[in-house]
Amino acid sequence: MRVNEPGGTIRWLMHLAVPPEVVFSALDSDEGRRAFWAQSAEEIEGYINFLFINGQNYRSKIILREAPNLFVIDYFNAEARFELSSDGSGGTDVQLSHKGVGHEDWHEVYAGWLNVLFPLKAYVVHGVDLRNHDPTRIWDLGYADQ
Repeated sequence: MRVNEPGGTIRWLMHLAVPPEVVFSALDSDEGRRAFWAQSAEEIEGYINFLFINGQNYRSKIILREAPNLFVIDYFNAEARFELSSDGSGGTDVQLSHKGVGHEDWHEVYAGWLNVLFPLKAYVVHGVDLRNHDPTRIWDLGYADQ
């Protein structure tokens, strides 16, 4: 059972109708991350340099990568863990956990992960980018489709 309590570990589950290798490639490649997560997200020497539409930058350390089942990074000073498992029918069950998010940021980060997971699903399953890419219509101003 998934339990989310403010201040605790954030957890989301999602099913994707593609194999774990496809999902892992999206998480673990510059091209993949740029297609669903950030304006750019280039890896240099074990760090991902995220650049977001609102101009924010974050240098994220890759903590662990075990293709095709596990991708773990430091994400805004808290551990974000993507566990990928085959559903036995060609699809992937994704379990995201984000441990160490501060209580004051918890609700925004909890909701914000949907702004990563649904674009991930659209990209790997349908080849579609759900984001609007408009710097005047960003998360900070209430837009979910930044």
